[in-house]
Amino acid sequence: MPKLSERERLADLEVRQRKMAEEVAQARSTLRDRYAAMVRELGVEALTEREFRDVLTHAIRAGGAPSIGALKALPAARTA
Repeated sequence: MPKLSERERLADLEVRQRKMAEEVAQARSTLRDRYAAMVRELGVEALTEREFRDVLTHAIRAGGAPSIGALKALPAARTA
């Protein structure tokens, strides 16, 4: 197999980079679809849109384990 020129090597790397970016985007979309399906099963209508967004944003920012620990430490919600 002949050795690739620097230009050919760069072109090949750019093609592979685009394919990897597409794979990452597809994997991200698949994961988000799976999580969205989980949300459909939750009673999120008890929250305002702002509250829902804030809860998710802060939980993601803090990380899963610390968020779960903090939420479990809260007293049970009172139902009216």
